[in-house]
Amino acid sequence: MLRVHFTADDLARVRVAAAPDPLWEITNSFQALISKDAPLLFGQWRTLVRPRMGRAHSLLAALLPPKGYSPDFLTPDLQGSFDLAGAVETVLGTPRLRLRRDLALLAASAHRSRPMPPLTRALAEGEPAALRLLGSALQAQYHSTLGPFWAQIRAHVDADRVIRARSVLDGGVDGLLTGFRPVLRWHPPVLEADYPVQRNVYLGGRGLLLQPSFFCLRRPVTVADGTLTPVLVYPIQHTLGWAVESSDTKGNMPLGALIGRTRAAILENVVMGATTGELAIRLDISSAAVSQHTAVLRRAGLLVSLRSGRHVLHTSTSTGLALLDGVRPSV
Repeated sequence: MLRVHFTADDLARVRVAAAPDPLWEITNSFQALISKDAPLLFGQWRTLVRPRMGRAHSLLAALLPPKGYSPDFLTPDLQGSFDLAGAVETVLGTPRLRLRRDLALLAASAHRSRPMPPLTRALAEGEPAALRLLGSALQAQYHSTLGPFWAQIRAHVDADRVIRARSVLDGGVDGLLTGFRPVLRWHPPVLEADYPVQRNVYLGGRGLLLQPSFFCLRRPVTVADGTLTPVLVYPIQHTLGWAVESSDTKGNMPLGALIGRTRAAILENVVMGATTGELAIRLDISSAAVSQHTAVLRRAGLLVSLRSGRHVLHTSTSTGLALLDGVRPSV
């Protein structure tokens, strides 16, 4: 069980990250890739990307076991800047003391079944060649397994943020934290979650960053070192059949199926998110008709639909926004 303890100051400093964090997605996706969990959600993606795994796999496999401790230095606080190059540079700039400490904890992990490879010892010493290899491995992991799907990942995170924004508007921070059920359970002033070990996190006025993650599964993840910036990485909802590479969709969108005033009006109304019922009222059509139109738009990659309580919330994707602006996505 994980228990996060809030003070009044912490509640005033709760925030939801503005975008998917490439480093958390790299680490979470790597562990999702080497497991067999959630085959309906990730089976097609695994089939597509596993043949692309190269030399990066062996180094990341040593650093990211399927269970247990993963080094905190691989997921540093990016200060709200989520570009991949800057994120990797932040990792490579990790002080040697933290490298040694994190890798010593990894070596001592109860889940390790084999000795650490020699390269990790070079990493622990901050040797430049080893750090360059790590940077290349992180870049390769992103470009082979995440980059082709980043538009879908970003669209799902954006949709989740719309759900969180509505929770805040309806109930403030209390409504936001309550809205994470059943993954997170808010019993003021403590936020609880299922966790592989017993852990208490005392925020002490530092606040909490809630980081949505596409590849986080079932339960949240946090850093092991309680002195670091408090972050809680939580799983978001997915739509089945999401694993379509951007290169397969750009320039080949079935726009002919989208011609019509009703679907254009739906796209315009879901920029900031709208439920099926809200769209039916705004457009004066039945909820069944809304569902039919949103299904077409969803298959075309122009919107994402996620459940929020008793409702289904629809939000536009970047491709949908580009279509509204009269700009076809570039190939």
